[in-house]
Amino acid sequence: MKRREFVKKALPGAVAAGAMAACASPNEADTGSEGGAPNVQTKKTVRWRLSSSFPRGLDTIYGVNDILAARVEALSEGRFQIRPYPAGEIVPGLQILDAVQQGTVQVGQTVSYYFTGKNPALAFDACVPFGLTSRQQTAWLQEGGGLELMRELFADFNIINFPAGNTGAQMGGWFKREIHTPQDLKGLKMRIPGLGGEVMSRLGVTVQVLAGGEIYAALERGAIDATEWVGPYDDEKLGFYKVAKKYYYPGWWEPGPNLSLYVNRQAWEELPASFQEMFAVAARESALVMQALYDAKNPEALARLIQQGVEVASFSDSIMEAAEDASLSMASDLAGSNATYKRVYDAWLKFRRESFDWFATAEHAYSAFAFAPRD
Repeated sequence: MKRREFVKKALPGAVAAGAMAACASPNEADTGSEGGAPNVQTKKTVRWRLSSSFPRGLDTIYGVNDILAARVEALSEGRFQIRPYPAGEIVPGLQILDAVQQGTVQVGQTVSYYFTGKNPALAFDACVPFGLTSRQQTAWLQEGGGLELMRELFADFNIINFPAGNTGAQMGGWFKREIHTPQDLKGLKMRIPGLGGEVMSRLGVTVQVLAGGEIYAALERGAIDATEWVGPYDDEKLGFYKVAKKYYYPGWWEPGPNLSLYVNRQAWEELPASFQEMFAVAARESALVMQALYDAKNPEALARLIQQGVEVASFSDSIMEAAEDASLSMASDLAGSNATYKRVYDAWLKFRRESFDWFATAEHAYSAFAFAPRD
């Protein structure tokens, strides 16, 4: 099957057809399959394994997998079961793409900037430095043509991707010493993945990529001087405040990172159309739940961290300006050397300009007033 044909056919049939099929008894024919050919369902149970890039202890970013599994099982009346596994139980957290591509597991939960070494354009499935907020990223993927572009790219890896979560704007991370100017970044050893890591490298940082479960030990023993992760709720759980007290914001490299579910192409095509629809619906629910949980839990977690003596500060304007300049230079270099990156970047950049123009009006005016410190 050609790549564009796969991208077009990867989505389930119409919601109505899928919903009707989901209500059919186990022995009734499901007519929602491609070409109208009957896809007879039996009482046989479909069992998938889901491998995550994240440890079980992160009950929000990993925990939505349990929500996904429960929803799919309920909708299928127990005939479609997904068992989640945390990072390391089947494959390491940074090998999810390979595991799904090869069929080691049917589905993986991850964030696509982990795999920019395979193709830098994969970052657009998640986020890029000085990119879109969580709402804007969702709009680009779901309604702005982004998902179609990304599925064309993921077809090269035998994968169909589903947006399935967002943390909102992330913090800039934990540092063992104060960072005031771009000069202070030079020689710093920092855990930071994706294109954000490439920008930091251009600013003189020695970049490392570590899975979540490996970061604390590296920070504690001095293998790294700084790390970024997500935000107050998850960062508190991982205990970074115990070994680094400087907590900077914002995470300009992750203003609205989308998390994804990767599904093996063959496993997807073997599913009845009704099960495909159930999975797609459950993935969307997972995305909504993750964002809501972080928005509810981060404020209290930040207050607790401050009570523990954490010093919270914003990056200086000089650091932000240097990072933005390096980001623009990196994007230009990648667009000039990688045709796939340029094709996605051009479409994304047009959406970004228009979205930023709109958010700079009502959204910005309200937040600038409402979020300002009060006596």
